[in-house]
Amino acid sequence: MKYAYINGKILDGTKDMQVKEGFVILTDNDKIEDIVKAGTDLNGYEKVDLKGRYIMPGLINMHVHLAGNGKPQKKQRDNEKLVKILMGNALMRSIAYGMVAGFAKTELMSGVTTIRTVGGLGSFDTKLRDEINAGTKMGPRILAANEGISVPGGHMAGSVAVAADSIDTALKHLEQSEKEKVDLIKLMITGGVMDAKEKGVPGELKMSPEMVKAVCDKAHENGYLVSAHVESPQGVRVALENGVDSIEHGAKIDDDTIKLFKERKAFLCTTISPALPYALFDRSITNATEVEQFNGNVVFEGIIACAKAALENDIPVVLGNDVGCPWITQYDFWRELYYFHKYTGVSNAFALHTATARAAEMVGIGDITGTLEKDKCADMIVTEENPLDDLRALRHVKMVVARGTITENPKVKINKRVETELDKFL
Repeated sequence: MKYAYINGKILDGTKDMQVKEGFVILTDNDKIEDIVKAGTDLNGYEKVDLKGRYIMPGLINMHVHLAGNGKPQKKQRDNEKLVKILMGNALMRSIAYGMVAGFAKTELMSGVTTIRTVGGLGSFDTKLRDEINAGTKMGPRILAANEGISVPGGHMAGSVAVAADSIDTALKHLEQSEKEKVDLIKLMITGGVMDAKEKGVPGELKMSPEMVKAVCDKAHENGYLVSAHVESPQGVRVALENGVDSIEHGAKIDDDTIKLFKERKAFLCTTISPALPYALFDRSITNATEVEQFNGNVVFEGIIACAKAALENDIPVVLGNDVGCPWITQYDFWRELYYFHKYTGVSNAFALHTATARAAEMVGIGDITGTLEKDKCADMIVTEENPLDDLRALRHVKMVVARGTITENPKVKINKRVETELDKFL
């Protein structure tokens, strides 16, 4: 179909974007054919009247685990045991895959037109990616890592990451990932908030520098970028020294680490959302222990400090919300943009740019999506209010256009308890 999006206020996704009026976006199937002045002959196009609403690039969520729904937990669950059940037989795998596909559709219906998965169930993410590309499933564009690489006792080992007990085992998994045609490789280098058993030690180094280097060297040789879960200063340093391309989460960094970021040309994926509940909620709500709350605050402050330092030193930053963690849903990525603005002090325009054009650029698809311009993919969302005035405008998306396919008034199922508690921190 050829569409003409008329009477819209355009936000193009560029760094210093401002509202553009008096223009029409022309699309032909999945591509933006042109952006022309209002009054241009639109013969041959079906008109889509935006009625003065705001149209912008679809959001790009750079840190997603499609196996989780974000439902709060009364106690920490055994993820390894749960995944064994989900993947235990053909029937359970079919049910689990349906769940994953449903969560991907939820991402899309919330305004996220591209996701980057960084740890999932088996090879589900690449399978779903291919089905979405073929048009047999509805969902966002997926850049998939499938299962990550961890170590015995390491972060997410046995659930959405394999537990590699040696460099040889890690490299064998890398080889398997390549056979599954993944888009990137994910390492779990340190522990996380819930892994630490004592105060002050979240992000404890779990993976040896030698294993990090071996995987990065081989992955780079075969043309893959490597992302890494790290939540401590030591973890960030080890990751960068040994070849990691993106730091997921982050921690307080010093001048030497800033230098490493620049030497590696690495980028930071900031994830404020998952640590916020453990740092700021009352423990009666999160059911967190005193140790977990203390460590949650360490990680929360470290992620914010890392993002600020990166921005001050021209280190590229992108955004992900680590969806699947308790309190972090598949439809709430807009909150990450809001937190990024609130806690690092960037403008609303820069937050939106970070979650669109900047993200696309850093993962090598900047020529495909991320901005509204001629020859880019027709990945667009429409809001009633202007997100440059208030990012909460992104909460209620009125239209999603994914590779040219229009969904008007998209709906997602809201968890009222999650919404109520998180809204207290807006």
